[in-house]
Amino acid sequence: MNISAQTEAPREEEFEVSKRPNQLRRWAKLLLRSKTGTIGMLIVLSVCFTAVFAPFLAPYEPDAMNAANINVPPMWLDGGSSAHVLGTDSLGRDMLSRLIYGSQVSLIIGVFSVIVAGIIGLAMGILAGYYGKWIDNLVMRVVDSFLAVPNILLILVILGIFGSNMLTLILVLGVTNWVIYARLVRSEVLSLKERDFIRAAKSIGTKDSTIMLKHILPNVFSSFIVISTLSVATTIILEASLSFLGLGIQPPSISWGYMLSSGRDYLATSWWLATFPGLAITFTVLGIIFLGDWLRDVLDPRSQGRK
Repeated sequence: MNISAQTEAPREEEFEVSKRPNQLRRWAKLLLRSKTGTIGMLIVLSVCFTAVFAPFLAPYEPDAMNAANINVPPMWLDGGSSAHVLGTDSLGRDMLSRLIYGSQVSLIIGVFSVIVAGIIGLAMGILAGYYGKWIDNLVMRVVDSFLAVPNILLILVILGIFGSNMLTLILVLGVTNWVIYARLVRSEVLSLKERDFIRAAKSIGTKDSTIMLKHILPNVFSSFIVISTLSVATTIILEASLSFLGLGIQPPSISWGYMLSSGRDYLATSWWLATFPGLAITFTVLGIIFLGDWLRDVLDPRSQGRK
């Protein structure tokens, strides 16, 4: 009996391992079938590659100024130069290099603020939905309080008090955006906890923490991933808006929102100063939205049977 048990265990493990490549192949096929998903993935990978390898891709230092090359137009316009493909700004700094380095700030703030918001919202949503009663009432009243105040107003007040830097911005954006995760997760947990497998786990004396971590969390994680992906796009736009208002990332750090703000005074004479950062924000957000829509279709159990 011991020999047979020892031989059966590896077979089950091999079966589980063999399912992973099949799942990855299935996702790859679904991605190739979806034009928007493929475009979104290519855009997101391109932006991530640019942010990671910015020191190697940028032709110049982003803060290197040259008084002899102020407001040089892009290379395809009259007066442009191949030395500055996208032109230079009002201080003679290379626009392409600044765009490349600006991708780092936008992605770091977008991703990490969503991680902070997601962790808080996931924990609060699971606790409120699973335990209900006074815990649910308390969490939902806090959620209602956050929703009663305009998000941008709350962020402006906090940044006005504590100042603006990258860490503060990540924490502020995370703390003010967790409510969307809490409401979504809570609604799914309220449905899940009435399912037979949850009741069976309770009937055999399984701890609440084990049920929440091993049974509930995996079942809400797909929806959590989808909304997190879309929230990254929203957060990038919000960070750009704050930087445009002068309350986001401050010099010498570079962000697309700050570049957009500093270039608005030159729209009549040097349109590229604001146009290229605006295009970078637009294409990045569109790519993330396209990828999020594809993930929603792939991770939605109701659509898997139709794929």
